[in-house]
Amino acid sequence: MAVVAAVLAVLGAELVVGWPALAAAFSQFRTPHPGWLFAAVLVETASMRAYARMQRRLLRSAGTHASLMQHVSLAYAAHSLSATLPGGPAFSTSFNYQQMRRFGASPGAATWCIALSGGMSAAALALLGVAGGIAANGWPSWPVFALEVGLVLAAGFAVRRLIRHPTALERAAGAADRAVGRLRPGSAPVAGFLAQLRAVRLRPVHVAGAGGYAVANWLLDALCLWMCCMAVGATAVTATQLLITYCAGMAAGSLLPVVPGGLGVIDSALVLGLVTSGLPSSAAIAAVLLYRIVSLGFIVGTGWAVWLVLRYRGRTPAAG
Repeated sequence: MAVVAAVLAVLGAELVVGWPALAAAFSQFRTPHPGWLFAAVLVETASMRAYARMQRRLLRSAGTHASLMQHVSLAYAAHSLSATLPGGPAFSTSFNYQQMRRFGASPGAATWCIALSGGMSAAALALLGVAGGIAANGWPSWPVFALEVGLVLAAGFAVRRLIRHPTALERAAGAADRAVGRLRPGSAPVAGFLAQLRAVRLRPVHVAGAGGYAVANWLLDALCLWMCCMAVGATAVTATQLLITYCAGMAAGSLLPVVPGGLGVIDSALVLGLVTSGLPSSAAIAAVLLYRIVSLGFIVGTGWAVWLVLRYRGRTPAAG
C-alpha cells in the first residue's frame, strides 16, 4: 500500500506540474491536419504489409506458400496479441506458430521462420539506429564499423552454413535423441526437427528481400510518427532527429516486453526525444499521442478483429 501511495503521489505531482503542457497538447491534438492524419494511417498499414512480406519471403524459402493476405492477417492478429496482453510476445509467438502450421509449414520451418524474422527485425532496427547516428555525428571509426559489419555478416553466414550443412548439429542431435530414446524408445524428435530444417533453402535473394522488408517495416513506422508530427504542426524536428528518437523509443520498449504495447515506456522515450530535438513539450505530447492512436489503437483494433475471424471462422485449413 505504501508503494502504491507513493506512485500515486508522484503521478499526481507530475500531473499538477505538467498540466499546462498537457492542456496545450490536447488543444493541438483536437485539430490535427486531416491530410497528414490520413497519410499516417496509410503509411502505418504499409508498415504492417512490409512485415507480412518479410515473413512470407522467409517461409517461402522453406517451401511453404501462402497468400499475401494470409500473411497480412497473421501479422495484424499476432501484433495485437503482442501489444495488448501482458507478456504478449509469448502469446504472439505461439499464435504465429499455429498459423504457419496451418499454412502447411513443418514444425522446424515454422520455428525457424519465427526466430529468423525476429532476429532480422531487431537487426533492422539497430541498422536504422546506426544510420541515424552516422547522419547526426558522422561516420564512426573504421575499426568499430568494420567489426559491427563483420559480426552481422558472420552471424548470417553461420546460420546459412548450419542450414545447408548441419553435420555438427546432427551429431548433437544424435546424442540428444539417444538420451530421449532411453525414456521413449523409438523416438528421435531432434533429428526429425533437423531434417525439416534441411528443407529450408535460404538463398542470398531471400535474405536480401526479407531484410529489405524488415527495414521498410521500421522505416514506414517512423514515417508515420513524422506525419503525426506534421499533423499537429510540430514541424521543427528534422528527419535525423526523428529517426534517432524513434529508434531509441522502440529500443526502450523492447527492454520491457511484459508491458502491453510498451505503454508509458515508449511514449516517455518518444516525448523526451522530441523535446530534446527542439519541439515544445505540448507539441511533442500531441504528436506522440496521435502516433500511438494510429499505430497502437487503429492497428491493434484491426488486428483483434482479424484474430476473431481467424479464431472463430477458421479462414485457413489445419495442416495435415
